[in-house]
Amino acid sequence: MTVALITHPACLEHDPGPYHPESPDRLRAVLHALEAEEFAALLREQAPAATEAQLARVHPANYIDAILAIRPPPGSDVPLDADTVMSHGSADAALRSAGGAILAVDAVMEGWARRAFVAARPPGHHAEPARAMGFCLFANAAIAARHAQARWGLRRVAVVDFDVHHGNGTQAIFFDDPGLFYASSHQFPCYPGTGAESERGVAGNVVNAPLPPGSTGAAFRDAWSARLLPALAGFAPELLIVSAGFDAHKADPLAQLRLETADFAWITGRLAAIAEEHCGGRLVSVLEGGYDLTALAASAAAHVRELLQT
Repeated sequence: MTVALITHPACLEHDPGPYHPESPDRLRAVLHALEAEEFAALLREQAPAATEAQLARVHPANYIDAILAIRPPPGSDVPLDADTVMSHGSADAALRSAGGAILAVDAVMEGWARRAFVAARPPGHHAEPARAMGFCLFANAAIAARHAQARWGLRRVAVVDFDVHHGNGTQAIFFDDPGLFYASSHQFPCYPGTGAESERGVAGNVVNAPLPPGSTGAAFRDAWSARLLPALAGFAPELLIVSAGFDAHKADPLAQLRLETADFAWITGRLAAIAEEHCGGRLVSVLEGGYDLTALAASAAAHVRELLQT
């Protein structure tokens, strides 16, 4: 299976501070794991910077301008809220993170890769159209979906999200567009407080499976098997985008789900099967959360291993 790995050194220059969980070491851990010999077949590509026109499919121009104007001197930072911080390199990192997701869509649509994994940061699924939050500046997965609609004319694009936190930003962007589908499993109650089952979208195009704190891989697999995967298959997407957060792992410090590394391999295999059935195999995965470095590296490696093998 031809899989592209898309990243950029600029994504290491987003530095929210020495005690912030969304640290550059997260990306270093993932990239180090993917240097193993078993991943030699990955097509390694540099993420381009997203253009303002590409960002504007999701974010208003005044928001884009405001974020890109925040470039504090090296060694200093600017807090946007209690959780979200910008450093000297953050704007460029955010452009590469969004641009990597766009390149991944083009890779699978052009056919030079069947699947793609975007190892970039900052993450994106909490970013709302005009609001940065939850460590996120631009809504990478949603920007990729809008790009698929605009450049490739796709009528049905799905984003599925197994991060432990609900992707409020992606949901808000998709809510009123019946050509976009969003499905999420996540801990509830938990940050950001959204993601109830009653949140259904304009055409039933939003499907949430909240899981109580302490839920194990068995509950996670049940939620996907009984609710989320059938809804995704019913939508019959032409392109599948995955918000791949690995913070539902039992070792992660920011929430209380109890998944094992094998659970991430399992869901990846199920999503790959749906992509084969409905999308000609086209699957794009973008890195979201995951804050225990050992668990993150192992889980991301299991995810990419499954993308290569299934």
